[in-house]
Amino acid sequence: MCRLLAYVGPPRPLYPLIIEPEHSLVAQGYAPKEMEVALLNADGFGLGWYDRDRQSAPFIYRNTSPIWNDINLPHLCRYIQSGHVLGYVRSATPGLAVDLHNCQPFSHEDLCFIHNGYIENFRQTLYRPIREGLSDRAYHSIHGLTDSEHIFALLLHHLETQPGISLEQALQQTLTVLERLASEHSIRIAINLVVSNGQRLVACRYDSTGADPSLYWLRNHPEFPQAVILASEPLFAAAWETCPPATILAVDPDGHLQSQPFHPADMPPGSPVSWPVPA
Repeated sequence: MCRLLAYVGPPRPLYPLIIEPEHSLVAQGYAPKEMEVALLNADGFGLGWYDRDRQSAPFIYRNTSPIWNDINLPHLCRYIQSGHVLGYVRSATPGLAVDLHNCQPFSHEDLCFIHNGYIENFRQTLYRPIREGLSDRAYHSIHGLTDSEHIFALLLHHLETQPGISLEQALQQTLTVLERLASEHSIRIAINLVVSNGQRLVACRYDSTGADPSLYWLRNHPEFPQAVILASEPLFAAAWETCPPATILAVDPDGHLQSQPFHPADMPPGSPVSWPVPA
């Protein structure tokens, strides 16, 4: 499983977030502490950040090299400043190419998305069922082969087909569809993800078996005042809080964090999930 982080707070250079911490994303690339399956995250990395003074869409930097091999990254991270950042290092699922199209973050218009987890036997199980239910626009947003990008497309589908719903509602419906499909195919889904529109950031920690991938948050640390950091693994020694399993998180532009449990069993078939697209 991959590693991720997100930051919402006062604008600051990326270096103290991405490079400098003792257990930074760079360190998590070659020495992760809480990985369930793989030993390394050496199959690429990516950053997404927002600068609303320039444009509403996120800026994206992706590379298929291991994060520790990119000699340009420290310089970029000293130069780039943002108050809304997503970062990711990849451990590729066997059989899926190390390719820029498969490297995160994924973006669409003002959205930026990262995912840590997997769909069991994705190509043989949920690849076709997910694609067959997507709206045309969501379908054509897919450029790679990963389960992560298909989860993002499913989220886009709900946002597009139900104008006005919130990111939290779209995420809840996405998880509900995935849970139902996983149950039908008797497979496991593990979904830690973060999605942002540059204003509001929404995340979740969920696993259909209850063995949820690790996710932590840290609020208002002295070195990051008035900020929230989400991370697969703590970046440094501090009072990190563990996100409860089966939980959806939301962080607003002022750094206020809210959480709510996700219970797919409480949502009967057909409500309020729009799937597949009505004929």
